[in-house]
Amino acid sequence: MPAWPRYLYSAALYVLSPLIGWRIWREQVPTYSRLQRLGLEREPRPEGPSIWLHCASVGEVRAAKPLIEALLSAYPQHCLLVTTMTATGAQQVQALTHLSPNLRHRFLPLDFPGSAKRFVRHWQPALAIMFETELWPNLLHVCAAERIPVAVVNGRLSARAFARYRRSPRLMAQALENVTWLAAKSDGDAERFQTLGVPASRTQVVGSLKFEITAPDKVWEESERLRKAVFRPAGKRPIWVAGSTRDGEESHVLAAHRALRKTFPEALLILVPRHPQRFDDVAHTCEQAGFAVARRSLKQPVMKDTAVYLGDTLGELGMLYAAGDVAFVGGSLVPLGGHNVVESASLGRFTLCGPSLENFDDVAAPLIEAGALSSVANAEALGEALVDAFSDPAATAQKGAQGQRVVAEERGALARTMKGLARFL
Repeated sequence: MPAWPRYLYSAALYVLSPLIGWRIWREQVPTYSRLQRLGLEREPRPEGPSIWLHCASVGEVRAAKPLIEALLSAYPQHCLLVTTMTATGAQQVQALTHLSPNLRHRFLPLDFPGSAKRFVRHWQPALAIMFETELWPNLLHVCAAERIPVAVVNGRLSARAFARYRRSPRLMAQALENVTWLAAKSDGDAERFQTLGVPASRTQVVGSLKFEITAPDKVWEESERLRKAVFRPAGKRPIWVAGSTRDGEESHVLAAHRALRKTFPEALLILVPRHPQRFDDVAHTCEQAGFAVARRSLKQPVMKDTAVYLGDTLGELGMLYAAGDVAFVGGSLVPLGGHNVVESASLGRFTLCGPSLENFDDVAAPLIEAGALSSVANAEALGEALVDAFSDPAATAQKGAQGQRVVAEERGALARTMKGLARFL
């Protein structure tokens, strides 16, 4: 296949490099060198074989956690290098480093030819694993040139992403030619990847790794402490959680909370914005809306008049979901495709979401069918759904239990994925 599509792509990256550089400057953790973005490494490569797993951001790292644990357990002689694009993703990986001294994190280098080549040649992984939809043409090309097998796991292509990739058919066909094995999460995803250029012979539908999520004991212990000692020290109050909310969504969530408090005046909202750089702005938004706010990061107490508990910390979303009675998953009342609805369902919480859920439609379908997940059209409908949920707590708890059952029944993708990866290790 001719190389010119990749050359044109690389030229476009160089033209856009000032904008890309600004993004890198923003997405940074102080303890990391920005030179990693250019494939420059200050530390020597660890001795022995390595496996490289790339996850774009915090959501992908959370979804990949069972896979990370399985790889560390199955291949203890390997260094597991996890790369991310974002600072929040980096912090999420840092929170997992207690799992093994063999777990390392780096920022993914920019997909310039030189950066990609330096990174891959330094680490020389025995296997490169791309999580979901991370398809970087130059990185994939260098892996193929270095004879490093590439696996795409939990392979996902939403209709929106598929339409975007189809605008560059030759570039994508050239990039996907370098994929050794595609572990798609659904038949629809497999078909879209094949349309772009992955041969059917290299494709296997294994199911979604998002169903593999399990909460450790400490999540239940801390959530129960919060429920009894912090949120409900003097009786029962309705508690709902709005997790992974995005810019422009908090106003809808607060409007729904205001409607809920007309029927249940003591109702408490646990609000967890998706991005930490927005924590202060969201706190200000809540206060401007007239709600008394307690911030978790500041260890502020929850008083009787506290209406919003702001979960402005990292790595605690699952615990905060468990501390509530009903969950709303953000990124869905704004047209962003939604976020992972399995996490709250796995914790036995009846879950609500907005109409934009195309990024998770396959995992949402069995939950909706079981009545464990319900979609609402807008803030008014969200408020009405919350009132209904808290008006019949027994039925709401039963819906949450149904969600746990569905998640348990849908598990199995991890074992199939590990079996497929074993061929290359």
